[in-house]
Order: sequence, then structure tokens, then C-alpha cells
Amino acid sequence: MPAAAVPMVAQRLPSLALRRFSWAVLVYFIAVILWGALVRATGSGAGCGDHWPLCNGTVMQHSPRVDTMIEFTHRITSGLSFFSAVGLLAWTFAGTVRGHLARGAAVASVAFTLVEAILGALLVKLGLTAQSHSPYRAPYLALHLANTLLLLAALTLTAHFLGRERGYLRSNVRLVAPIGASLGILVLLLVGVTGSLAALGDTLYPARSLDTAFAQDFAAGSSWLLRWRWTHPTFAFLASVFLIWILVRAAQRSTHWDNRSLSALVLIFLAAQYVLGVLDVVLLAPVWLQIAHLLGADALWAALVVLTARLTLQPNATN
Repeated sequence: MPAAAVPMVAQRLPSLALRRFSWAVLVYFIAVILWGALVRATGSGAGCGDHWPLCNGTVMQHSPRVDTMIEFTHRITSGLSFFSAVGLLAWTFAGTVRGHLARGAAVASVAFTLVEAILGALLVKLGLTAQSHSPYRAPYLALHLANTLLLLAALTLTAHFLGRERGYLRSNVRLVAPIGASLGILVLLLVGVTGSLAALGDTLYPARSLDTAFAQDFAAGSSWLLRWRWTHPTFAFLASVFLIWILVRAAQRSTHWDNRSLSALVLIFLAAQYVLGVLDVVLLAPVWLQIAHLLGADALWAALVVLTARLTLQPNATN
């Protein structure tokens, strides 16, 4: 078919290779995040000492300890994640037209990746790793986790917008129910932040039995990290209200997309999270279960970001 006969919409669509690359970058970032959780859960954050970006003052490690290898691997993979984000940004600008929503999301991805690197460096330089009980560690960790979720959201939106065949230009979308969606996303952020603080409490103050763990939650002499563990299930319950709202909207409102499959996937991820959360409490948060719980949370977050984008950033009727 001559080039002039190809519809203009088809000419503006990003290549399949770019769309696949964007999802691959998201998957890679999730893997890096899970490895970072392993660093925290195993107390390996001080494996490279207080040196950054070098590890113990050198690049090559000779006869390294296990914690050094865990932390050093995290630093290498984190560095590669920055270059992958920059590569996605460059390819997105080269493969899309002016005003494409994926461009803004890709810029945000690089910005959040830079903030992630700065926060990670500060954790190391300030000694807020391993078994540190510094009062500054929890706020830094909360900020770190919030930025991580925003980074995943930006990467997810980049991949989602690149895959749109309609409603991918700023001028061709309409905003629907932005307040409800914003409040829901905020509550989900709080779920993630309180979950990270609960995990930090499990790492710093491990319990030998379920009875001991419950006693820690109510003991006057316990750390506030333990006495505030109730905030995580509380915000998780509040987030379920948003999930019900968005799933009902997805089922009732007619949009450009058929949201039934994605809604079902969200429900599956949500059910899995409740099961993993209960097991986390009963089994006293073993490392492998913390990683699985975080993986489920990241998958649920990405699915909800896409579903929210479909419902709130809809193509114009004339698009």
C-alpha cells in the first residue's frame, strides 16, 4: 500500500519493538526493587560500607562476603536501570509525535529514577542500613518507597500510553472523575508506605512466635514501628473501598477499552495480597514471603494504574 494511503493514525503509532521494550523496562525495574527488598530483609545494606557509588572503596571485590555481593549486585542493577530509563525516554521521543502522553510519563520515569538514586545514596552515606535504629531511617524509607511507587506508576503509564491506538495525545483525551482517582491512588501509596515500615519493624525486631509478635504490638516499651503496624492493614482496608469503586466503574461505564479482563486480574492480585498478608503474619514474615508479598503489591499497583488511566484519561468521542 502506498505511504499516502496509510491512515494518519497508523503512521503515528509507536513501533511494536518500542512497546515491548517499555514493558520490559517495567519488569526489569520491578526485579531491581525486589532485590532491594532482599538487601533490606537480609540486613545487607552495609555490605559495601559507607562508600557510594564504589563498594568498600573499590570497583572489583576480592573475596567478598555474602552481604557485600547482595548489596553490590543491587548497585549494579540499579545503575543499569537508570540507563534503561534514559534509553526508554530517548526512544519514546524518537518514536512518537509531539503531544504524546507517553513522552511526559517517560520524562517522569527518568526524574523519579534520579530521585531514587539520590535517596539510595543518602541511605548508605547516612548509615541508615542493616540494623541501624536511627530515628531518621523510617522517614527516609517511607520517602524511598513512595518514590518507588511513583516511579513504577510512571513506567507503567509510559508503556500503557505507547500501546494506545486512541487517546494518546494530550489534545485528544478527556479527564473523568480525577478527584476520586487521585484520592484512591493516595490511599494506595499509604498502603505501600505503611507496609514498608511494617517490614522494617519485622527486620529490626524479629519475633520468635506469633504470640510474641502480638505482644510487641501493644507493649508500651516497644518501638513505634511495632506499635504502629496496625496502620498497614487499616489503610489496606480503606484502599479496598477505592478498589470497589474503581471496579464498579469499570464494570458499569462504557469506555474505549473492555476492562473486564483487567478488572478480573486486579481482583486476583488483590485476593493474593490478602492471602500473602495473612501468611506474613502467621509465619512471622520470612524473607521469601516478604519478597513475594512485595511482588504481588507491585503487580497489583501496575494493574490499578492502567485501569485508573483507562477510566480517567479517556479518548474524546470524536477521536
